[in-house]
Amino acid sequence: MKLLISILFTVFALFGSSALCAQERKIIQYSGIVTTVGSGLPVGYVTVTNLSFRNEAFAANNEGYFSFVAHVGDTVRFTSVGFDPLVVTIPEVSGDKYTANIIMQNLVTELPMVTPYPWASIEEFNIAFMNLDVSEDNIVRVRRSLSYESLAAMAAVIPRDGNEMRSINNAQSFNTMNNKVINQRYANPLLNPFAWGSLIQQITKGSQSRKSSNY
Repeated sequence: MKLLISILFTVFALFGSSALCAQERKIIQYSGIVTTVGSGLPVGYVTVTNLSFRNEAFAANNEGYFSFVAHVGDTVRFTSVGFDPLVVTIPEVSGDKYTANIIMQNLVTELPMVTPYPWASIEEFNIAFMNLDVSEDNIVRVRRSLSYESLAAMAAVIPRDGNEMRSINNAQSFNTMNNKVINQRYANPLLNPFAWGSLIQQITKGSQSRKSSNY
């Protein structure tokens, strides 16, 4: 019985001293900016975890700024995709605020060299190579590529660029203006040669009729 009481007293003493130490720890406003090594650019949306206080997690903003309430001596971990995790301890400060400059290291992963092939295996490459048609020369292939059927097929799937559209618009504008000028020319009777011919014929007939009446 005495042994059990001693064990309980020891456990309560340990928990009581831990709680007393936790209560005695100073509470501060822990803030800072997370940047990268070398360039000094901000690291946005970093996850900040307080490992010493129930693993509370916070997130930095897009400029790498963070701020939360913590205790002096807390262990804080900074993690972000593409960066090496960083663990820091909040130091002793004189006031109730502390601003930290957190610098994280980029993760550089070197991948092994890969040579892409358009065939899934060497067997498929051998089959494609054996079926390759090398009987035609370059001139025949160029003529086939420039045939009307090939150009029409490419024109059906390839979108028109700016220069082609501008040329089409210029040609349409020219045709519209040309037709407008022609219509205006023939709409004016002074510019219509058929109207002049009819007028001359009327004048000639009038002169002849006057001569016949005089006789």
